[in-house]
Parts: sequence; structure tokens; C-alpha cells
Amino acid sequence: MGLKKFKPTTPGQRHKINSTYKEVTTNIPEKSLVEGISKSGGRNNDGRMTMRYIGGGHKQKYRIIDFKRDKQDIPATVKTIEYDPNRTARIALLWYADGEKRYIIAPEGLKVGDTVVSGKTATPNVGHAMFLSDVPLGTVIHNIELKPGKGGAIARGAGTYAQLNARDGRYAIIKMPSGETRMILTTCMATIGSVSNSEHSLVVSGKAGRSRWLGRRPRVRGVVMNPVDHPMGGGEGRNSGGHPRSRNGIPAKGYKTRAKTKYSDKFIIDKRKK
Repeated sequence: MGLKKFKPTTPGQRHKINSTYKEVTTNIPEKSLVEGISKSGGRNNDGRMTMRYIGGGHKQKYRIIDFKRDKQDIPATVKTIEYDPNRTARIALLWYADGEKRYIIAPEGLKVGDTVVSGKTATPNVGHAMFLSDVPLGTVIHNIELKPGKGGAIARGAGTYAQLNARDGRYAIIKMPSGETRMILTTCMATIGSVSNSEHSLVVSGKAGRSRWLGRRPRVRGVVMNPVDHPMGGGEGRNSGGHPRSRNGIPAKGYKTRAKTKYSDKFIIDKRKK
């Protein structure tokens, strides 16, 4: 993947940095793996706004992604690398030897024509899905399950990855993308390699309109609201607004919101860095 800068022919182009999309091989998704998706505009089933600053956006279709990689020991060929409007990473269309087609999150370095396998017969090559009990120590992995058979939940965003550091009995010790080190059952599956589109964080939209295309409405700062609307609102002129906190009064800037007695604390060896 590469990035391209634009000549400032218009104000919106002046600071714009976008992907070249060179790795994308088609713009037509596989019809059997696509379904409709409707936007809520931040409203619940009563029509009341429960999430602010959501609305509009370009019409999208949802691509059904195989996070479980449960079609084991059957080789699949990568047919296309595609753009997915529902996620930051690219997706890859696999054609299995028995004729089935599935989408997966495309790892960095996976190309059209490559063959991937999941299960006990898989080797530690990019795109192969293996049980954590079989992955060599020190391997970079993504799309990691937290519960066996539930499907990948960790390291699915563009450019993210985790690393298998050690194994201790039934558990594998994983260094997470956040820097946290935790234990995960070795019967869980993970995919080899890091997630594609690693330069996604360097993209600059260039104009407010591109946020509107993504379904994001303008966000109002708490300090410019009235006291009835926000704890940081009110005051004559440009007042600081008091201690930084959310609209419902929860402090920001370092206040820990994680439950002290959370059940998964026993699996965390080293907390994420501040």
C-alpha cells in the first residue's frame, strides 16, 4: 500500500493525503457474500437519538467476513484483494478447493494467487490460520480468538498485530497491540501476519465533507455548551470549562473506568502502558 499527496488545486486538496489503493484488484464485491445494511442515524427503536453526531453517510453494503476460519485443512486460493467500507483493513476473497467462497481480513503481504490453509495442517505462513498451540514462539499474529470457536476478536484493525511470546500449560502468553500482556487458551485460533493497510493512520481527509461521507456529523465541544447541556459548559466569554469530563460527568484524562473486580483480570499479566 502507498500514499499519495494532492496538489492544492482546491482548499480541500491542500492537505489531503489518501491511499493509492494499488493493492486493491477489483471494485465489484462477491454477490453471494454481500448483504444490505441500514443506518440508524444514532436513533433507537423509538426514534430517539441515543448517539449524537451520527447521520448521513454514503450508502454501503456489508461484506460477510469469516472471522472463525473454521473451514479447516482445505486449501483456498486468494482471488481478489478488495476495499471494505465497513473496516479500515483490506479484505481478501478466498476460493476453496471444494468451491466455497469466503472473505477474510487481508494480512500485509498477501497477494492474488497465494494459497492459504487453516487448522492443524497449516504452516506459519502469512494468511494461514493456526491454533495458538501450533504457532511458533515470537510469531506476529492477528485476528485472535478470545474464546475457542467464537471467532477472531483481537487485532483486526488496519496495521495492527500481536505477538506470541510464550506458552504456559493450557495458555499462550500474547503481547497485545495495546502493549498489554495476557493469557489466551492455546485452543484459540489466530492468523499469521499483521493486518493490511498499515498506513491508514497517515491518511488526511483534507475537508469536513469526507467525514460527512463516512456518516460523522459535526461534533460540538462541551465548553461551548450551556451548563444545562454539559458539566464543562457555561461561563462568560471563553472560560476553560473546569475539569475535563464527559457529558454525564465521568472524568477524562487518566481516570480509570475498568471494573476493579473484572473476571478477566486474572488472565492479564502486564497492564497496557499509560
